[in-house]
Amino acid sequence: MRAVIQRVLEASVTVEGQRVAEIGPGLLVLLGVEVGDTPEEAEWLAHKVAHMRIFNDAEGVMNRSLLDTGGQAIAVSQFTLLAATKKGHRPSYIRAARPGEAVPLYTRFVEQLSGLLGKPVGEGVFGADMKVALTNDGPVTITMDSRRRE
Repeated sequence: MRAVIQRVLEASVTVEGQRVAEIGPGLLVLLGVEVGDTPEEAEWLAHKVAHMRIFNDAEGVMNRSLLDTGGQAIAVSQFTLLAATKKGHRPSYIRAARPGEAVPLYTRFVEQLSGLLGKPVGEGVFGADMKVALTNDGPVTITMDSRRRE
């Protein structure tokens, strides 16, 4: 699984003109599921996201996690994070899991993150044309890969 996490002051997801999720301060998580990913990888990634110390403490040092701040989260499925760009100019998405494999792992990630945070995690709509709006805070943007454990 690949994730891009963005520290935000606010974020929202709109589908067909309807706002389906919105948060105040917290994290927007863009999540790509790769062919062969496992539930254990979803759990590992959710744990990393919840505990990643990228929020400022009283001294202005990034030393607090989403758990520490009580912030909110939105998870948005994004197969394009798995784009292979080595050859040519058209990205290949062959490594992105198909919905039958990806949806359960995306759901597992959301459930795990929600359980860790003790509150619901906002969600996009899998496979929909989504409009994602955010006010990036910092900006702070981190990428993670469950296979490389980074």
